[in-house]
Amino acid sequence: MLLPRRLAHGQPAELVDHLGELRARVLVSLIALAVGFGVAFAFHEHLVEWLTRPLPDGRRPVTLGVAEPFTTSLKLSLVAGFALAFPIILWQFWSFFAPAFQRSTERALAGFVALATVLLGAGVAFGYKIALPASVKFLTNYDSELYDIQVRASSYYSFALLVLASVGVVFELPIFILALVRLGITSTAKLRRNRRIGYVAVAALAVALPGVDPVTTAMEMIPLVILFEASIWFSLIFERRWLAAAQAAPSGA
Repeated sequence: MLLPRRLAHGQPAELVDHLGELRARVLVSLIALAVGFGVAFAFHEHLVEWLTRPLPDGRRPVTLGVAEPFTTSLKLSLVAGFALAFPIILWQFWSFFAPAFQRSTERALAGFVALATVLLGAGVAFGYKIALPASVKFLTNYDSELYDIQVRASSYYSFALLVLASVGVVFELPIFILALVRLGITSTAKLRRNRRIGYVAVAALAVALPGVDPVTTAMEMIPLVILFEASIWFSLIFERRWLAAAQAAPSGA
């Protein structure tokens, strides 16, 4: 199978050419997802053990149905397979739309994607090392004298993936703020003047994010506040660069 051909900037193309390229890129993405799923399922035992470690006191989840062990491993493998295939899927998506952007914008967006990937990885690591263990410990010991607390496999792994995904999204806050500044919707001056409003919005966002307990909410709010403050100064650096580039552009023409 030939890889999808990327159109050059300004290259004329018919609708059928775009549809053919789109079909090829969707096919490549599906193949990448299938390969990622196959690899993840082959190592699903390690994946299950990795997600089980945050459970306190060496607990192991229980299954309550005949098919639950298989369906749980299948779901985890599918999520992990998508994570493995995500760089390829993102590249196919970006390659399809890249010719519509100017080269300077293309480089900026590529930088945004790279930074977003790093922040997502940092968020998942933070969630696994800090947020998930703290949440699980709180929830599995809450009113333990009243209940015979057992952890069901399907519910626990869904909760673990939700926490990791939520914290990963939280760590994308600098990208969101930087994009707003770049598009001119806001500025670093406004962000600095309205810090208190920003903190209230950040707290509201932490409450709105998935999480059924105050520990998860707090673990999401703490990095949000830190990232919000860091985003202001991070945006200030780029805002000055963009302003200097815009002022220098007419003289270089």
